[in-house]
Amino acid sequence: MWKPDHEPATAWERRIGDCLPLLGHRNWIVVADSAYPAHAQPGIETQIADADHLRVVKRVLDGISASRHLRPKVYVDRELSFVSETDAPGVADYRRELEALLGHTGVDRLPHEQIIHKLDQSAQLFRILIVKTDMTIPYTSVFFELNCGYWNPEAEQRLRQAIRVAESA
Repeated sequence: MWKPDHEPATAWERRIGDCLPLLGHRNWIVVADSAYPAHAQPGIETQIADADHLRVVKRVLDGISASRHLRPKVYVDRELSFVSETDAPGVADYRRELEALLGHTGVDRLPHEQIIHKLDQSAQLFRILIVKTDMTIPYTSVFFELNCGYWNPEAEQRLRQAIRVAESA
């Protein structure tokens, strides 16, 4: 199990550590800004983090990376690219730091409402963990859609093709 690199772990770090072994394909972890709403669906849990937003993103990434059974698909709001420094002081630094942190991961930038729709659809059947930070810059939430770490889309495609071939024979 993943453990943070310092002790003692905070409540939000313990919660992430406790959840990661339980979560799998189709679950989500969201590192949210402070204005992110509380969801009403029972499968969505919100944990408050008393930590820097990017620190929480890093902890989630580290935890997923240390979990052999998980691989993340990362989403950020497309709107973040257009938020101005005039309207949200600090956004330029945040974008640079987030890009450095997520650079190797591959990030899909989708409109906020489209990401929320995907999240809501998943929440109808699968658990979602939201870790809410004190971030006060809009459109800074980072969404981790979890996938299987030991199976990839190419392997799934080969499997489906083999099944089609076998069924047509």
